[in-house]
Amino acid sequence: MRRRLQRAFDLRPGEPVVALQSALLFYLILSAYYVLRPLREEFGLAAGVENLPRMYMGTLAGTIALAPCFGWLVKRYRREVFLPIVYRFFAVNLLVFQLFVRLADPAQMLSLGRVFYIWLSVFNMLAVSLFWSFMAEGLGYARSRRLFGLVAIGGTAGAILGSALTAALVERIGRAWLMVIAAVMLEGGVHLIARLVRRFDAAGFLADEPPVAPVATRTGRSVLGGVTLTFTSPYLIAVAGYLFLYSLTSTFLYFEQAHIVDAQALTREGKAALFARIDLWTNILTIACEILLTGRLLKKLGTGRVLALLPVGTAVGFAALALRPQLLVLALFQVLRRAANYALARPARETLFTTVGNDVRYKAKSFIDTFVYRGGDALGAGTVEALGVAGLGLGPLALIGVPTAALWTWLALYLGRRQRAATDATGP
Repeated sequence: MRRRLQRAFDLRPGEPVVALQSALLFYLILSAYYVLRPLREEFGLAAGVENLPRMYMGTLAGTIALAPCFGWLVKRYRREVFLPIVYRFFAVNLLVFQLFVRLADPAQMLSLGRVFYIWLSVFNMLAVSLFWSFMAEGLGYARSRRLFGLVAIGGTAGAILGSALTAALVERIGRAWLMVIAAVMLEGGVHLIARLVRRFDAAGFLADEPPVAPVATRTGRSVLGGVTLTFTSPYLIAVAGYLFLYSLTSTFLYFEQAHIVDAQALTREGKAALFARIDLWTNILTIACEILLTGRLLKKLGTGRVLALLPVGTAVGFAALALRPQLLVLALFQVLRRAANYALARPARETLFTTVGNDVRYKAKSFIDTFVYRGGDALGAGTVEALGVAGLGLGPLALIGVPTAALWTWLALYLGRRQRAATDATGP
């Protein structure tokens, strides 16, 4: 197995165990999230599609409230201390949620569902952002371009497992036990973090990494230093803009999906199972792309061109949706777009943080991955709500897809050039 991995992913001596442990950590984190994701979607629909924009704003507010706490942890503790604290905090939250789910009556369940919707949205952004920051610091620039594809496969396999578990079990064992299963997965991830820290810190692990000139940023010493770091660096502003446009367009599609699924004659558990199956097919396609394409395209095309594939595909998808606004077209667009993001754009985007310092990796990156992402969600939700009040549908959103994708593509290519400049500056 090790020899096959070495050939398929160009692994060097000492890398197979690190790559597999990193993939396993991501496997556990995304398994936990995808066990819970269909529950969140079902809770959101039960609260009313018309209330989704308010829950998006609640997610943004929750992210803002959590940012100072996270910044304080990063400032005070090393990664081997604050990472387990964060993941165990979320695991304990899940145990509390499952207790409330068992005790709540139908009226209380609606309120609990709104809280859980916001909580899981914040958890997803923060938990995944922390993982990739950890990987960028531990693997470095050259290794990340070779290994991030393999690491992403672990996450996608976890997403498949989580989706399959919920699709198979939600109608048999209920929501509460699924929350317990997700908490156990997070605890398993915590134990892997300590092992990976020791391997990353091993003498000589990064000795063969080529020198990199870090992208210039100001040091953010306060607990809100991520804001300062981001908005004083053109490079990080471009990263934030790329993610903001992805989030904005994702929200447009999400609301259309919510309206269509809400109109189907399904029970609450049936809707949760439907969402789980959509996730399952998305992740099956993603893992196939990660095995066959991710590493090869990153090496052949470079970061910027790989990042540009997602906005170009999004423009094509919006054009198709404007011509045929039907469930099948929407479902295909969602599956293909999400697979392109998970398999190609996400690993490429995470390599952007291998040419920055640790302050940026943990503070600015978390600010971008949480606040900026949720800001795009909030703007998208507000736009959809305004169009609904005006009696308009998705048509106007599809019409702005092409110019939005043009700006998005330019940002992708700009980021690729800046990353190459940082590596070439220290080259021969």
